Amino acid sequence: MTTNQDQLVKALTNDQNFRVLAVNATDVVKTAQSSHNLQSTSTAALGRALVASLLLANSALKGKEGLTVRLNGQGPVGGMLIDADADGHVKGYAQHPDVDLPRTAAGEIDVASGVGQDGFLEVLKNQGGTEPYASSVPLVSGKIGDDFAYYLAKSEQIPSALGVSVEVNQSDEVEVAGGYLIQTMPGADEDAISQLEERLKTLPGIATTLKEDPHPDHLIDVLFGTDNVKILQHLPVSFYCDCSKEKFAGRLAGIGRKDLQQLIDEDHGAEVVCNFCGSKYDFSEDDLVNILNKQTKDDENHE
Repeated sequence: MTTNQDQLVKALTNDQNFRVLAVNATDVVKTAQSSHNLQSTSTAALGRALVASLLLANSALKGKEGLTVRLNGQGPVGGMLIDADADGHVKGYAQHPDVDLPRTAAGEIDVASGVGQDGFLEVLKNQGGTEPYASSVPLVSGKIGDDFAYYLAKSEQIPSALGVSVEVNQSDEVEVAGGYLIQTMPGADEDAISQLEERLKTLPGIATTLKEDPHPDHLIDVLFGTDNVKILQHLPVSFYCDCSKEKFAGRLAGIGRKDLQQLIDEDHGAEVVCNFCGSKYDFSEDDLVNILNKQTKDDENHE
């Protein structure tokens, strides 16, 4: 479920120098935390990656296109896998959901130590071709926002500022999650770029701004000043997984007749858990026999 504040906003500055996206994804991260039983460091790390993936997908894709983000810095959180599309849907999981590192001296969650820096960020875009477009860059900080900005600069040659924030309180509750993506337009004024860079250094934090007013429009106003942008679109965002028992039945059919027969003979059934959302699907012995019979029939028809 999402609130009416859980949305993404696309805008263009009136001077045509910058394209900006801002998102409040608090319920998205709350759903991820609940689905995967995430502890604080894993919550903040995966949450930032979910927010950044939403921003990236909705800046670069259209229609039914989607992208997959793989991120692994060899830190205790391990690898993360995120799917996002141009309709505001996102889903993802972390390899190790139970990471709860000590907070920094400033009381902040140490995302960089949880993620690590000895690794990569890879983006695969599914834009309707036979093979997805893939591009990978090394991690520069493990803080997620800087890493996505580096990807945009290196892989897509788009100078960008990307900020993401997930605030988790001492009771491990997600209080707010959101972020922004600012991209320079072709021919952008160099003075305007320099002024924006200086402005970003002095602004209040994303979490502070969204707690003041949860609508992402407010975040854009803080970034550029009221009435200095044209709002192009409001888009609801949600943690959404399209898994189903039918889809997993197809995957079970793909493991091979010998392995299926072993599940039938030894386990008399199977439980399959979706990595993305934690949903569980039970397959009885009869279900597996039906899958095996269908697979055998299909194989015979192709001989």
